[in-house]
Amino acid sequence: MDTDDDERRSRFNRSQDHHELYQKLIRWELDDELSATEKRLRDWSKERLVSNGLALFDLIAKPDGWLFDQRIVKLRKRNRSDLGQHRFRQGDIVMLSRGDPLSEKPIEAIVSDRRRDSVRVVISEIPSDLRKDSWRMDRGANRVAYDRMRDSLNSIFQEEGGVPLRDLILGSVHDPSGTASLPPQLGNPRGRNFILDSSMNESQRKAAMAAVQQRVTLIQGPPGTGKTHTAVRIIEAWSQQDFGTILAVADSNVAVDNLLEGLLRMGVRAVRLGQPVKVREGLREATMDALMERHPLRKDLVDHLELNEKLGRKIKGMRGGKEKGLAHRDLSRGWKEVRKIEGQMRDDILDRAQVLCCTCIGSGHEILDGRRFSQVLIDEATQATEPSTLVPIVRGARQLVLVGDHKQLSPTVISMRASEGGLSRSLFERIMDMGISPHLLTRQYRMHPGISEFPNQQFYSGRLENGVSGSERKAPAGILWPDWERPVAFLPVEGGEMVGPDGASKENVIEASWVAKIVEDIVNAGEVDVGDIGVITPYAAQVRAIRDILPEDLSSMEVKTVDGYQGREKEVIVFSCVRSNSEGKIGFLSDPRRLNVALTRAKRGLIVIGDPSTLREDENWSAWLEHAKKHNLEAWHIIGMG
Repeated sequence: MDTDDDERRSRFNRSQDHHELYQKLIRWELDDELSATEKRLRDWSKERLVSNGLALFDLIAKPDGWLFDQRIVKLRKRNRSDLGQHRFRQGDIVMLSRGDPLSEKPIEAIVSDRRRDSVRVVISEIPSDLRKDSWRMDRGANRVAYDRMRDSLNSIFQEEGGVPLRDLILGSVHDPSGTASLPPQLGNPRGRNFILDSSMNESQRKAAMAAVQQRVTLIQGPPGTGKTHTAVRIIEAWSQQDFGTILAVADSNVAVDNLLEGLLRMGVRAVRLGQPVKVREGLREATMDALMERHPLRKDLVDHLELNEKLGRKIKGMRGGKEKGLAHRDLSRGWKEVRKIEGQMRDDILDRAQVLCCTCIGSGHEILDGRRFSQVLIDEATQATEPSTLVPIVRGARQLVLVGDHKQLSPTVISMRASEGGLSRSLFERIMDMGISPHLLTRQYRMHPGISEFPNQQFYSGRLENGVSGSERKAPAGILWPDWERPVAFLPVEGGEMVGPDGASKENVIEASWVAKIVEDIVNAGEVDVGDIGVITPYAAQVRAIRDILPEDLSSMEVKTVDGYQGREKEVIVFSCVRSNSEGKIGFLSDPRRLNVALTRAKRGLIVIGDPSTLREDENWSAWLEHAKKHNLEAWHIIGMG
C-alpha cells in the first residue's frame, strides 16, 4: 500500500511539474508577443513600420460583399496606388484603427486576400463610419490560442479530468513503448472491418497498420514521402470502423486543408471548422458556415431573424410603458429561438460528420464542448508546441496518431525565454524521448535523385529510397547546369551582407540580383512557368530585397522565408543564403533542420547562392559544400558569365 501511495504521489508531482512549467512557458510566449507588439507600435516610426511591411497607413475602406455571415471590407490607397511590399497574408489577424491602436480600441479583422493595390479583410460587423476618413492596419496578437492552451493544460493536469491517455502522455507509465502499442480501448466497432488502400507503399502501409491497431503511433515523414497521403488513408480506415466522429487536426490551416481535400476525394464525410476566410477557396463548401447555409432549417432561422429585426425597429419607435416592455420580452424570446435553431443546425451537422478537420487551436472552440473524440490524428505534429497539441488530445483521445518529421522545422516560438525553457520542443519529440520509436516513411516521390542524395545521407542516414527517376524529373532549361544528370547548382557569391531596414534582419543585394537574373533566364527559356519557381531565404529582409528587385512580369513569383516553405514544393527552387562575413557567422542557417527544409523543396532543379568561405564554418554546410565539390556542382561558369 505504501508503495502504491508513493507511486501515486510521484505521478502527481511529475504531472504538477509538467503543468506548472508549460503554464509558465505559454504565459511568457503571450506576454513577450504582446510586449513586442506594444513596443513596436509605441516606438517605431511610420516609415520604419512601412519599410518592414508591418503596417499600412492612409487607407480608405468600403464594404465589398459577404463571406457567409461575415462582412468583407476592401482597403486601398485613395489614389489606388501600389501598397508596396508588406507581410499581411490570408488568415492573418490584423488591427484596424484610425491612428493609434494603443490609445483607441482597434477593430480586429482577418485578411481574406491581397492584391498589389488592395487588401480585403473579414470583420463581424461593419462600423457606421467605415467610409469616413482613413484607416491604418497593424499586425495583431492571438490571445485565443493562449486561452485554449491554458485550458488544455488544466485538463491534462486534473487527475480525474477525463483524458484517457493522460498517464502515457505525461510519461507516468512503467513501459511507455509497450503501453503505446496496446490495442486502443474504443469499444465495439459499428461498421465493417477496415481496408487499407492498395496504392500505399510498404513503409506507408506498415505505419498505417500500426496507427489503426495501437493506442499511440508516431509516423515520421521525411520530405516528399507522402505523410499527408498516409494520414488520409489512416483516417479513411478509421471511418470504416465507425467508432464515432474522428478529429483530424494540424498546426496550420494549409495542412488542415490538405487533409480535408484528401478526405473529400475519398468520399469521407468531412466538415471543416474554423473561419472560412482561412480555408482554401475551393474547400469552403465543406465548412460549417457553408453547411449551415444549406441546412433544411435555414429558412426557419432566416424567418426568425427577419421577425426579430422588424420587432427591433418597432421598439425603437415606442415611447415606453407596458407595451414596450412586452415587446422587449418577445424580442428576447425571439433571439432565444434563433440560438436554439442555430444549435440544432450545428448539432445535426456535427452528428452526421465522420471527420472534423480544424487546426490544433481551433479544436478548442466552444462548439465542440461536451463532445468526445476517441480517435485523434495530428498532422504537422513536430511543428506544433506541446500545449497546442494537447488541445485536441484532451477532447477524449483513446487512440492517437502524431505525424511529422523532427528533422525538419520545429515549432515557431516568439519568446526566447519560452523557447529556451522547452516550448520549442514538440510532444512528438518528447514521446520519442520516452522510448516510443516513430515509423519512418522511406520512399520519396518529390525530388530528382540528384537533389535528394545529400539530405538523404546527411539527415536520414541513407534510409530513403527514390520513388521517381531522373527521367521523370528532367532538369529545366534556362541555366547551364554543371551536371545535367544532377540538377543542383551552387553559385559561389562573396560579399553583399548588410543589416536590413529593421535593424535586425539581414539582406544581401548582390545575391538578390543573382536571384533575379537566374529566375528570369529560367522563365524566358519557356519550360517552367513563374508559378513553378520558388525563391526561399532565411531572412525576412532578404525576402523584401528580392521582391523589390524582381521585374514586373515576375512579381507574382513566391518569395518566402524557409520557415514559410515547409510542406511546400516547386519545380525549381532558388535559395539565397544571405550571410557573407569574415567572422563565419551564419545565424539562422546554422539550424540543420532549416537546411534540410531548404534543400528538399525542389522537384526538378535546385540553385543555391551563397558565400562558401562563410558557410563552411558550419558543420552541415561544410558537408554540403564538400558534396557540391565532389560532384562538380559549383557553378563558377555562371558567375563568370554574369
